[in-house]
Amino acid sequence: MPPHPEAQQLLAALGEAGMPPFEHMTVPQARAATNGFIDLQGPPEDIATEDRTIPGPAGSIPVRIYTPGGEGPAPVIVYFHGGGWVVGDIEICDRPVRQIANRSGAVVVSVDYRLAPEHVYPAAFDDCYAATAWVAAHAAELGGDPRRVATAGDSAGGNLAAAVALAARDRQGPDLAAQLLIYPVTDFDFTTDSYIENGEGYLLTKGSMQWFWAHYLGAQDLGKDPCACPARADDLAGLPPAFVATAEFDPLRDEGEAYADELRSAGVPVTAKRYAGMLHGFAWTLGATPSGAALIDDLVSAFRAAMRGVR
Repeated sequence: MPPHPEAQQLLAALGEAGMPPFEHMTVPQARAATNGFIDLQGPPEDIATEDRTIPGPAGSIPVRIYTPGGEGPAPVIVYFHGGGWVVGDIEICDRPVRQIANRSGAVVVSVDYRLAPEHVYPAAFDDCYAATAWVAAHAAELGGDPRRVATAGDSAGGNLAAAVALAARDRQGPDLAAQLLIYPVTDFDFTTDSYIENGEGYLLTKGSMQWFWAHYLGAQDLGKDPCACPARADDLAGLPPAFVATAEFDPLRDEGEAYADELRSAGVPVTAKRYAGMLHGFAWTLGATPSGAALIDDLVSAFRAAMRGVR
């Protein structure tokens, strides 16, 4: 079956607008082009927000805190935006995060981590781990429950959410109650069936992913570092429950689903769903592809189930 008609219309519109693949742009051009996705997200929902900074390993980290109504203490989600570690910021994911916060009743802290190529790996990971540790330590000040803290993110942000969960286990904290991974980057492998099937013509290309990885790693050898590549962890046991979303027409589909399978095999509770007909990045285009909006409800449902398991 072809992509959903909404996804086909989106691809046609982007083609008519002349948007080239990321690998054919400079970094500043790619960052400017990414801002266009905000217009594809529908109107923003109303919620209380606060922009502030928190301490990081190389200076202050900007964050945006979303606080829904209701009595606390609330669960907390630390959210990392997508963009291949090179593009994107807290503005690009602002509208989806508003939806997540309102529907889940969680305080959400969206992290504006450092980007490559100005700051290569592990800068983004270091910022995200530090932000998660800070949020867990200061959850009560935010109206949150320190026992119910989750990481979350889309694409490269999903990579960072999974990596922080691994590091939190291995560094004895902070204790996390869930990891919510939206079409995450989990491996450095361009030979999967989904790369072969979906590597051209479906918004995110194989060449774009190679471009993103090259900027993120710089001249470094990836090796088996699970904080860069979670699928290369020797052991996934003891990680928090996971929600893993994948898109049918996404080169990252197979690595996300393989990671969900590996988590499940290690004894980690996993909720995984492939969104039929959808493209990579559809959490950023729900105004144009409303058939993918079930993603938000599914993520919230899995998050609430994980929170019910916290004692």
